[in-house]
Amino acid sequence: MELAAFAALLLAVLPYAHAQEDAPGVEGPFHGMALHGDLKYGPDFQHFEYADPDAPKGGIVRLGAVGTYDSLNPFILRGTTPPNMTNVFDTLMVSSSDEPFSVYGLIAESMEVADDDSWVIFTLRPEARHHDGTPITVEDVIFTLETLKRDGHPFYRSYYANLERAEAVGPRRVKIHFNMRGNRELPLIAAQMTVLSKAYWSERDFARTTLEPPLGNGPYRVARVDPGRSLIYERVEDYWAADLPVRRGQHNFDRMRYDFYRDSTVALEAFKAGEYDFRAENVARNWAEGYEGPALARGLIRMEEIEHQQPSGMQGFVMNTRHPVFADPRVRKAMAYLFDYEWTNRALFHRAYARTTSYFSNSDLAAEGLPSEAELALLEPFRGQIPDAVFEREYVPPATDGTGSIRPNMVQAYELLTEAGWEIRDRRMVHAETGQPLTFEILLVNPSFERVALPYARNLRRLGIEGRVRTVDSTQYQHRLDHFDFDMTVIVLPQSLSPGNEQRDYWTSAAADMPGSRNYAGIRDPAVDALVDRLIAAETRADLVAAARALDRVLLWGHYVVPNWHTRVFRVAYWDKFDRPAVSPPYALGFETWWVDAEREAALRRQGGPRSVRGGNR
Repeated sequence: MELAAFAALLLAVLPYAHAQEDAPGVEGPFHGMALHGDLKYGPDFQHFEYADPDAPKGGIVRLGAVGTYDSLNPFILRGTTPPNMTNVFDTLMVSSSDEPFSVYGLIAESMEVADDDSWVIFTLRPEARHHDGTPITVEDVIFTLETLKRDGHPFYRSYYANLERAEAVGPRRVKIHFNMRGNRELPLIAAQMTVLSKAYWSERDFARTTLEPPLGNGPYRVARVDPGRSLIYERVEDYWAADLPVRRGQHNFDRMRYDFYRDSTVALEAFKAGEYDFRAENVARNWAEGYEGPALARGLIRMEEIEHQQPSGMQGFVMNTRHPVFADPRVRKAMAYLFDYEWTNRALFHRAYARTTSYFSNSDLAAEGLPSEAELALLEPFRGQIPDAVFEREYVPPATDGTGSIRPNMVQAYELLTEAGWEIRDRRMVHAETGQPLTFEILLVNPSFERVALPYARNLRRLGIEGRVRTVDSTQYQHRLDHFDFDMTVIVLPQSLSPGNEQRDYWTSAAADMPGSRNYAGIRDPAVDALVDRLIAAETRADLVAAARALDRVLLWGHYVVPNWHTRVFRVAYWDKFDRPAVSPPYALGFETWWVDAEREAALRRQGGPRSVRGGNR
């Protein structure tokens, strides 16, 4: 009997409930669960629609990364880890990339949920194994939850705040209790939890950085470490979950090698020279002009724009309200008037982008027009505590005519600054009472963003404001970001179609002083805290949309960010050695479903293609 058919049969014969006698009613067991609405895939599904179950395994892919790494422990605050360490570890269940928020069984074959959402029970697959061949156990799950909440990155303490404890309720059954009822997202949050080996980590200091390849249980393991230069993952030949429906047709490369570059310009030139194979491009000028050369002209390099429906979230210049210079919202609002997006998009980006006007851009969660009746019901209790504009008009970022002349905007910015107690003396913007100059640092990690930040700094200087642009290495940048040691920086806050508990880490008062949180602006607002709670507690999709839009309005009118831009396509360039499924997932790039095409690779080899097809991988 095929494994998928056996799994379906097993689910069918499991008892309806295994809960303790004093527990509430039970729903399940389920092979998967959706936050809102129905699951796309039934219990007998064979593979995700966007994965090709006949995809060939094999081949090598070389990838590039800008920066460095000094740790292989991705679960703690300390250190910088390389990309894709998540492929070394499996989770209890796994999300699909063609649904807003659904999970299906991976380490856990099924889940049961209390009808009041006060706990969830996972039944582990008997065949689930770590890379050393030892079984994945209930004790591993309990250890993981306790360890991540105690010693893990602060994100876990926030994200798992309502996951109170875990206990064994059978040889392969683990029950996770929640400290609240009625939160429909908590069972799915628990389902996303990575499972670590208790035996392995009990002999090591979990809180320390390490370059020892960790014991995992996912489709790849770390095969070779060259600190600061490269890292190689190799596909686990006897990976225990390779034939499960949630993994079939995925993770097809035998080896994935990352080479690290200190500079993004050098990284692009290395790609064109054939030093690595695949590149996701996020710089519009590079996309328009940077790939020209013999390889592109000969068709050896392909460039594609793959459409997606993924929410773009927010990218922008975030202002740290913990620092006095940005404590006044009128000062923050003035900063938006001095950023010339229209000129930037025309002169630097070949008009490739759309302006970001929401923290949930490119989704139905973005606020638009005036608040709906459902939104007003959430916002009215805070009238007088939040800006009146929340109720009166739609937020629209300040705009220019795109010529580079921003005089009307400068007038608006000057009026705001005057209201906030600033004035110009000797061509410098200073505080009227203290004489303190209006000066701050714009912290960057990517040198290519200097061409955006430097014109912005020039506009600031025209009004007597000193915005110093400083670019630092990735390790220093991450440390400063984790400890909120910046005035202004560029951030990307991604969003999903089903935002939930992670929003606490983005916006709430509790996260404002938590090192490593993503509340970069330092927001402390009771209205925001309450709206985040309402969003998390949403029982229907309509409730979720209303709460997200209400939260979006309050954040936008708080002027914490000078919004940048977003795109609705993935821009990828690659040496023509790959193939991919005919169906692309709407909410992800899906590179894990691609594979090396042997015939194309051979053709590249004959034409002197990239190093990876010329025997340059070791």
